[in-house]
Amino acid sequence: MKILSVIVPCFNEEQALPFFYEEIKKVSEKMEEVAFEYLFIDDGSNDSTLSVIKKYSEVDKRIKYISFSRNFGKEAAMYAGLKRCKGDYVVIMDADLQDPPSLLPEMYETIVHEGYDSVATRRVNRNGEPVIRSFFARLFYKLMNHISDSKIVDGARDYRMMTRQMVDAILSMCEYNRFSKGIFGWIGFRTKWIAYENVERVVGNTKWSFWQLFKYSIEGITAFSVEPLQIASIFGVLFSMIALLMIIFIIVRTLIFGDPTSGWPSLVCIIMLIGGIQLLCIGILGQYLSKTYLETKRRPIYIEKESNVK
Repeated sequence: MKILSVIVPCFNEEQALPFFYEEIKKVSEKMEEVAFEYLFIDDGSNDSTLSVIKKYSEVDKRIKYISFSRNFGKEAAMYAGLKRCKGDYVVIMDADLQDPPSLLPEMYETIVHEGYDSVATRRVNRNGEPVIRSFFARLFYKLMNHISDSKIVDGARDYRMMTRQMVDAILSMCEYNRFSKGIFGWIGFRTKWIAYENVERVVGNTKWSFWQLFKYSIEGITAFSVEPLQIASIFGVLFSMIALLMIIFIIVRTLIFGDPTSGWPSLVCIIMLIGGIQLLCIGILGQYLSKTYLETKRRPIYIEKESNVK
């Protein structure tokens, strides 16, 4: 019998876990043709998430867990789950039920009978999400698809089922700065997309603030595109040409009309504009340099504190 590993990254999901376990248990009882393995990744939670997981593992031997020494982030949790799972098929999903377990049978049938390597999900709307966050999220997807070779579908979730071959390909990319949505697209493989209406959290609030999402988007852009560096170079060439033309203009004007004193406000504005562009370009270089610095340190992606995975 084939094994289906369900990887569930958890950060302070004490309240959501009982709802999730009941739903996933109902689905697993219907899918009798496959054996389930549940792998919960406790990402340094500061509530009773790990205690709840341990309680369930005592009554359900299919439940495994890995607990981090601190919060390393969802990307690290997904990597740990992919690295330690044993399934022939692997699915990543959240514990807050925004990733409906009811889609699992359809995803499994698609991979097994239609020959796809992956079945991914995307939201067709963002009901319940702040308007500003939705606007910037759509803007990010458009920008990412324009400047990167790794294509990401608008509304894409981390919720997807994959074959073992695709999981091994993901694990071969052992970079420290991880952006899984980009990795999924970069490695290729045949993927079918399933669209569904947005589902709000069953309980509690999102762990992602606007600032965290912004930093995560920067992570994705710098991980899968060098276009920002090229933009910085274009700015340099453009302003150099403008400066050359201005020098020629000033020389000609001085020879013809003399050298009248120019207004200082316009001069200050020009200096601030050019200074801002320079700082922007330096900041872009700094982002790439910082990523290179972290990669060369070769720190572990996560540190495991305790686990019952053998």
